[in-house]
Amino acid sequence: MEKYIRIASHFVDPETIGVIMPLGKGLINDTFKVMSKNGNEPKYVLQRINDSVFTDVEMLQSNIEAVTAHIRKKLEDRHVEDVNRKVLHFLKADSDKTYVKEDGSFWRMMDFIADSYTYDAVTPEYSYTAGLSFGQFEGMLADLKEPIGEIIPNFHNIEFRLQQLEDAVKADAVGRMKDPVVKEYLEKIQAQAERMCLGERLYREGQLPKRICHCDTKVNNMLFDAEGQVLCVIDLDTVMPSFVFSDFGDFLRSVANTGAEDDSDLSKVNFNMAIFDAFAKGYLEGTKDFLLPVEKENLPYAALLFPYMQTVRFFADYINGDTYYKIQYPEHNLVRTKAQWKLFESADACYDAMQHAIMKY
Repeated sequence: MEKYIRIASHFVDPETIGVIMPLGKGLINDTFKVMSKNGNEPKYVLQRINDSVFTDVEMLQSNIEAVTAHIRKKLEDRHVEDVNRKVLHFLKADSDKTYVKEDGSFWRMMDFIADSYTYDAVTPEYSYTAGLSFGQFEGMLADLKEPIGEIIPNFHNIEFRLQQLEDAVKADAVGRMKDPVVKEYLEKIQAQAERMCLGERLYREGQLPKRICHCDTKVNNMLFDAEGQVLCVIDLDTVMPSFVFSDFGDFLRSVANTGAEDDSDLSKVNFNMAIFDAFAKGYLEGTKDFLLPVEKENLPYAALLFPYMQTVRFFADYINGDTYYKIQYPEHNLVRTKAQWKLFESADACYDAMQHAIMKY
């Protein structure tokens, strides 16, 4: 407790701080709510930045500051009410930066948005809302002139991920390439590789732009008010230049899957077209002012790309001996590979239906 008060005092007067307690169940950063001393209500959010994942903290915070300042100005110019609840606000520390280093760790603090809620529900209604909100988020940043760094290089670059797989196969660190099932899935992945690298080819040809994208589109990365209306998009650590396919495809990979990401019963894993239709409707409404035809027409490709990419990542880690993803049993990454491949195949079977759906909007 004293440690957290000491850290928080870099940002605010320690005399105003009450109790500090854990907040949420984030997988990357450690997050705490800072209670006010008098009202004993949440006043701020204190967060330890995981600099093992985000190795350039200066770039990370510079990105976030540029994005939030741009959105804030957009909202103010539109005379939107209650702006402080509709965009995150990070406090300046006594270092005049929005972060400090204390006891070998990096910390930041932001205002707590009162009476706000997150949801984990995956329904067509929330999928539509997510599509609209993330589309509008991209739209507000479409004219951002300030440079935004690539905080995790090659994060959604499928050519890079396929090279990682090739390296894993060549090294065969733990001898798993002898398994006929491993060879079978390698052949399946390689057969689709050229098709799945479409985005990178279009980019090199100058046809496909990179946008400022969220790159971690989940329903629970939005704050809602008590009436169920979206207040703002949160968890901005991964905001960086990418193809719009990142925000579109990554959301659907998780929420349009009727099974679990690591489902061992592949009969449960299918692509939910109702979720796709709802998310696409919202997303296309939110991006109508800037989305190019080449981006719109390839949104079904994005829905295939992300289960394919995650298949590649789980599979490479399995061949490497499970060095990246935490596993619960020895075959876990292979089970994940099979489940993501089933989702890819199911989405591919819906490709024509997806193309028809996006043409409606």
